[in-house]
Amino acid sequence: MASSDQTVLQFSTSSARLSAKVHPLVIFNICDCFVRRPDQAERIIGTLLGSVLPDGTVDVRNCYAVPHSESQDQVALDIDYHHNMLSSHQKVNPKEVIVGWFSTGFGVSGGSALIQEFYSRESSNPIHLTVDTGFQNGEASIKGFVSVHLSLGDQPLAAQFQEIPLDLRMVEAERVGFDMLKTTSVDKLPNDLEGMEASMEQLLALIDDVHKYVDDVVEGRLPQDNKTGRFIADTVATIPKLSSQAFDKLVNDGLQDQLLLLYLASLTRTQLSFAEKLNTAAQIL
Repeated sequence: MASSDQTVLQFSTSSARLSAKVHPLVIFNICDCFVRRPDQAERIIGTLLGSVLPDGTVDVRNCYAVPHSESQDQVALDIDYHHNMLSSHQKVNPKEVIVGWFSTGFGVSGGSALIQEFYSRESSNPIHLTVDTGFQNGEASIKGFVSVHLSLGDQPLAAQFQEIPLDLRMVEAERVGFDMLKTTSVDKLPNDLEGMEASMEQLLALIDDVHKYVDDVVEGRLPQDNKTGRFIADTVATIPKLSSQAFDKLVNDGLQDQLLLLYLASLTRTQLSFAEKLNTAAQIL
């Protein structure tokens, strides 16, 4: 019986379990570059810098925009500018390497495959980060992709973008700034007390959601999830066991310490301004 060779159409699976962590500074930089873009540019493109953690997670910590021009069937990047910026960044932090690239807009566009091919020569398995700077409905759409190559035997045919999990974690100060970015217009930036008030309102809303979920599970309206239950139990266990009086005293003491620091900082600025004016008057006399 004669044997015949079969050609198999297959995807590469090297990026199946890849994930990424994105620092909030990266999102802030991308939004700032988008605001400062040239008038004729519809979007911006740039390079992501960071490192690959021992568990394989891509840690994105910095970025910079790269000038480009694009048409319907081609994209031209300023490669010299890209290399000069990379050299300057690595002089400050040599541990940061190219881990991918970013673009503004919603999802993957037509020229993304061409740009991904360029960054594939700069880094192994680069990620593609998309940031929707329009913040439609007050929400930010931030997604990460990797390219998976489709091959017919040994012959590469095309690349397909697959979404990967993103971890975007922020401290409270960064969360306040990020929430301000999602609004179309702001009268003024919140002070410390207003930022604390907004954080407490968000915390109360999350507690209400968890309370409703637990009630629905107990009443049988939702199926139970052991993983979610353990996560809620671990979170509750981290809360210190304090009476309401002791907790109120702890919060008030912390608030008074913060107000004292603000007062001392204001007093220091006043003294410096007063000393500068006295020095200027002495030089005139």
